[in-house]
Amino acid sequence: MMKNNPYLPVSAPITKITKETDIDYTFRLACDIKPQNGQFLEVSIPRVGEAPISISDFGDGYIDMTIRRVGKLTNDIHELKVGDKLFIRGPYGNGFPLEQYKGKHLIIAAGGTGLAPVKSIINYFYKNIDELKRFDLLIGFKSPKDVLFEDEINKWKEKINVTLTVDKGDENWEGNTGLITKYVPDIKIDNMKDTEVIIVGPPIMMKFTSMEFLKLNVPEKKIWVSFERKMSCGIGKCGHCKIDETYVCLEGPVFNYTKAKDLID
Repeated sequence: MMKNNPYLPVSAPITKITKETDIDYTFRLACDIKPQNGQFLEVSIPRVGEAPISISDFGDGYIDMTIRRVGKLTNDIHELKVGDKLFIRGPYGNGFPLEQYKGKHLIIAAGGTGLAPVKSIINYFYKNIDELKRFDLLIGFKSPKDVLFEDEINKWKEKINVTLTVDKGDENWEGNTGLITKYVPDIKIDNMKDTEVIIVGPPIMMKFTSMEFLKLNVPEKKIWVSFERKMSCGIGKCGHCKIDETYVCLEGPVFNYTKAKDLID
């Protein structure tokens, strides 16, 4: 069916809905899609619209997508209930090279909803922690009420070196405050050759976080970023994601920094 019409979606029933924040819900869909970590799907409701959504986790017979309420389509998605159906097509794009990270010191820096596209990687290595030499995770949110996956973050702390920070706390916040860039210099890196860094978040966050790692002498080729916010049609036809000659949906959304540093929109 997909071969005849690449725009034709398939329906997938919602089996679980988790409220992460007031505007972020995670929807679990029953389907047989087996994506790569970091890929995305096109999600639609007939007669309402379609949008690219990153896959926050997946397993046998299901995928999870964490969707923020930001407009007409996502507003309608947030009104759906368990048993309702979403229409999906994909997965699209190139994901993170998971095999390349094995046996290394992996560092992930995720800002805001940028945690969603790397959540499946975190969960994989949480379950297979012996496949890494060391795992450091930096997570930043605007405020305590914006924190995603709070229960899972607490679980990750059992095996992963987690630093959680918010830009600005409140009277009940007892954790770290400040931008992720503040905490990058605290990471102990023993061997640059065995280090891999993933950075996902708003463009300004990725830019300055990359600069902090470069100051630590992490080689450019050891840094990976995701331009998943640039997606539109997903198959290189609409041109919305094109930067110079690069179609982000086809060559990305995951890029090595050696390529990403020249992708200035």
